[in-house]
Amino acid sequence: MKLAPYIDHTLLKATATAADIRVLCAEAREHSFYAVCLNPVYVPLAKAELSGSDVKIATVCGFPLGAVSPAQKAAEAAMSVQAGADEVDMVIHIGAALANRWDEVEADVRAVREAIPAHVLKVIIETCYLTDEQKRGATEAAVRGGADFVKTSTGFGTGGATPADVRLMREVIAGRARIKAAGGVRTPADAAEMIEAGATRLGTSGGVALVAGDRAAGDRAGEGY
Repeated sequence: MKLAPYIDHTLLKATATAADIRVLCAEAREHSFYAVCLNPVYVPLAKAELSGSDVKIATVCGFPLGAVSPAQKAAEAAMSVQAGADEVDMVIHIGAALANRWDEVEADVRAVREAIPAHVLKVIIETCYLTDEQKRGATEAAVRGGADFVKTSTGFGTGGATPADVRLMREVIAGRARIKAAGGVRTPADAAEMIEAGATRLGTSGGVALVAGDRAAGDRAGEGY
């Protein structure tokens, strides 16, 4: 299985430097990863570094807590696409999900969707904090709000993607959106299991090791992926 087309090559740790981002982009270009995923401050740098390549630029919004207003998330997303981002990975209002306030979760997603109508929107539900029923509710709310992808995890929570969660999300989505598995995808076997479960995108900081067939544990430790 060729994994490179599934991979969002990710570097989101707070200590990432411009030099680190240049390396990330060079690796993505070399291995033909689908995208890089980085913090908004580095979107213009990535745009310059990836000029002339097919690698997409993904960034994050309301990350990693999701605990800002829908208007703030919408503004952040709009500024990121204006700076050159192709895709935005937003975090839902996790507290609202824990309280089963699905209309509020949906409105949060819709605010960002309306701010970036022509760009790919991935919605992170942070599965590690939710019961299975809440995962179902959050996935449904994300789809109703306009998500192109529903994503398992930030990588900064207490756990990452699991095949069981991907299968649950696939059942709820029922073809209306796609799934990104992120957090803990460390080996080619992990990646294959997530894809078999229904993921069409993988968020990982270990993309180089994955395509080389090596264990990715410990790479760029600290940013959660």
